[in-house]
Amino acid sequence: MQKFNYKNILLLRNYITISGKIIPKRLNNLTARKQRQVSKAIKNARLMSFLPFGRGNFV
Repeated sequence: MQKFNYKNILLLRNYITISGKIIPKRLNNLTARKQRQVSKAIKNARLMSFLPFGRGNFV
């Protein structure tokens, strides 16, 4: 199983669109629990400045 951590930017980038939005679970085929974990990890990464909030270059 995948461990969704806010520090794992390479993994989280797979679940974000080019414009910076979180991909919905119907498109990425995750369970509801995994989608919540991904969303929480992405939001934490944004707050810690690992990911941009909107459009921007990824680190």
